[in-house]
Amino acid sequence: MRHPRGPHEAFVKEHRGSGTPERHLAAEAPTAGAEVLATTRIPWPLVQPWGGAHTGAMDRESLRAAQAPLRARYRAEPTSALAPLSARAAWTEPGITCTVEGWAGPVRAGLHTATGGDGTDACSADMLLQALLGCAGVTMRSVATVMGLEVRSATFTATSAYDARGTLGVDREVPVGIGDVQVTAVLDTDASDADLIRLATSTERYCVVGQSLNVPVRVVVERLT
Repeated sequence: MRHPRGPHEAFVKEHRGSGTPERHLAAEAPTAGAEVLATTRIPWPLVQPWGGAHTGAMDRESLRAAQAPLRARYRAEPTSALAPLSARAAWTEPGITCTVEGWAGPVRAGLHTATGGDGTDACSADMLLQALLGCAGVTMRSVATVMGLEVRSATFTATSAYDARGTLGVDREVPVGIGDVQVTAVLDTDASDADLIRLATSTERYCVVGQSLNVPVRVVVERLT
């Protein structure tokens, strides 16, 4: 279910109201729905608390100043650019579950309702989309800052679906994994259509989590009106 790469396919939609058609700047791909399950949090003394509060907004000059020495070092010493990543989890709860140490606290993942779960545990595929939104949102905000765009607010959604026959072994011809992924950003901004398309293109290009998925992520930027 991999959709082809090639010319950028992101599109921009303007919501004029329920009775007005949306304006598309490029071809739209169908969006597969993703069921969102509640995340169960339990006490876990090993988890670290939230980081300190941000003291203020970062403008284009501040962002460039913060990244300039890093870019210079990575060019001079490419091996220093390798950033280690890690995650921890354990079977600390009963049932078919696995509790993951999250940044804001532990999250108990379990079976999706499509594979026998009762819906009380977090779905790992939903958690994957949540990680994607975190990365895509930070990437898009960085790009918008560098472009000098004024964005008054932004909301993000990610959607996908998977065929449960694959993971349950019902049909070996059915792939195991999620299908096409679409990230939709709804921005309150006066930026031009061309800027929004560039914003979507750059986010697709530089989002680490998105680029790490086997299924290419489709980024859509919408203007809130």
